[in-house]
Amino acid sequence: MRISDPARRTQPNADSAAEDYLKTIYHHTEWQSNPVTPSVLAATIGVAPSSVTEMAKKLAVLGLVNYEPYKPLTLTDEGVRRARGVIRRHRLIETWLVSEMGYDWHEVHDEAEVLEHSISERLLDAIDARLGFPTEDPHGDPIPSADGTVRDYSAHLLSAAVAGSSYIVVRISDRDPALLEMLAAAGIRPGTEVRLSAPDAAGAALRMVAARKGGSAVDVSDSSASSIWVSTLA
Repeated sequence: MRISDPARRTQPNADSAAEDYLKTIYHHTEWQSNPVTPSVLAATIGVAPSSVTEMAKKLAVLGLVNYEPYKPLTLTDEGVRRARGVIRRHRLIETWLVSEMGYDWHEVHDEAEVLEHSISERLLDAIDARLGFPTEDPHGDPIPSADGTVRDYSAHLLSAAVAGSSYIVVRISDRDPALLEMLAAAGIRPGTEVRLSAPDAAGAALRMVAARKGGSAVDVSDSSASSIWVSTLA
């Protein structure tokens, strides 16, 4: 198996599955430092553990993944470069769909999953320029530049935040459309200042309120609190 360079690929091909593996391994450590295990990778992608082992061995032969049996998987430098290329496509497409095509932020993930494997680099660069070279997508995830540079962010999970304090929302995972809809209805998106308090609802972890006048309150579950990243106010 050979993975073609994203810059030369213009249509879906057999590389798509391999790219999904690279993207998922990269994404797992993007906001935390623990490398992904084969079992977690299998559950995330939705395949059998044996399929992960087979693909990891192939990617290791290609110099894209560091693989040892029963050990977590990590990307080589070239693997990181290839993964960032896929992520750049995905996040620019999400941003384009929201900015230009009338999609809401909870509707774009699945569309981008398909388009990221077919869009040409020429069209992607045109979209990037059209959007003014954005550095983050609608969910707060950094968009790698054309040369692979990624902006650094300082943030931690909402689940580690303290009730009674105020924070800036930095990033919200795009994997849960219901959570995105709920937060949008409360006026909470990346860049929103929020105040935290003890929740009213049973089973909730925290209550978030957008700090602007008239901001709505929303109770956040433990699982949702693990999908939201915040930073402390300066």
